[in-house]
Amino acid sequence: MRLNNAVTRFSNSDPAVVIGNFPWYEMVWRSLRGDFKPLTEPAGGYPAFAREWSQAVDHARIAPRQQAPVVTWLGHVTVLLQVAGLNILIDPTLADFAGPYGRFGAPRRVPAPLTPEQLPPIDVVLVSHNHYDHLCDATIARLVACGQRPRFFVPMGLKAWFDARNIADVTELNWWDCAALGDGVQLHFTPSQHWSRRTPWDTNASLWGGYLLEWTRPKASAWRFLFPGDTGYCADFKTIRQRLGAVDFLALPIGAYLPRDFMKPMHVNPADAVRLMQDLGTRQAMAVHWGTFMLTQEAFDAPPRDLALALQAQGLATESVWLMRHGETRAIPLDAAV
Repeated sequence: MRLNNAVTRFSNSDPAVVIGNFPWYEMVWRSLRGDFKPLTEPAGGYPAFAREWSQAVDHARIAPRQQAPVVTWLGHVTVLLQVAGLNILIDPTLADFAGPYGRFGAPRRVPAPLTPEQLPPIDVVLVSHNHYDHLCDATIARLVACGQRPRFFVPMGLKAWFDARNIADVTELNWWDCAALGDGVQLHFTPSQHWSRRTPWDTNASLWGGYLLEWTRPKASAWRFLFPGDTGYCADFKTIRQRLGAVDFLALPIGAYLPRDFMKPMHVNPADAVRLMQDLGTRQAMAVHWGTFMLTQEAFDAPPRDLALALQAQGLATESVWLMRHGETRAIPLDAAV
């Protein structure tokens, strides 16, 4: 991270990669051109896609606290990670739209598998950056309104957003900062190649990144989980492995990659995602950031097809990246540790 004190703006590890400096009217003409919605529907249409890729949440399974890691995909980038007795909610976005107040912006085509009120007690909420499909005002408001009092961890420059909503226990992190979550559990804020903006006036005024959780187990090697946040392919992930160690389980973004001339610096496509996975030394991942909101040009069912081709090209098994249904819960095997 580099902070330009003259204009109070954050930048990427490679300062030559500047994202977000396009004028407001470029976003308008790209929207009118159709850059921010799929060019085709998924096979069978959106209702059929939603039926195929959804399942009921197993509330009895996620209600008790877990020691060994268990993960539930709640659509797009929202992940419930249960490990070491902690319930950790990542980028909670459960509204019908990815936009202001959860009522405007990109529509959700696969219904959220649960409501904020149906979540188990949440200990920690992690927010990767301030884009509307990652930081949802409506979801956060409902989470707090129903009595949840988690610890929030957010990037530098984003605490003021929570202060304005009278939300307490918010910690800002800079890249490579570390915080203790519990006995033997450390949280590291890691770099990614992206940008931030919530209004026309706050471009890159807050940081972005990912979260590496390290669980030091008694009489066993440390277990590492990484949620990388939104990112283009870059050298940051080799650096993460060098500084913090290989990642055992990865929430791998595979969608929102077309048109490539616009999305490449900020969002990996499936081929780049597989390279990112290899850079981290990861053998098992789950796919996120796909099949939920109408954000970009690729069809909803394109990322799994492109991912299968990318894995095959690298000689990797299809099951090395889980394609989970919205609402699905899986136990993460610890014997897959790298």
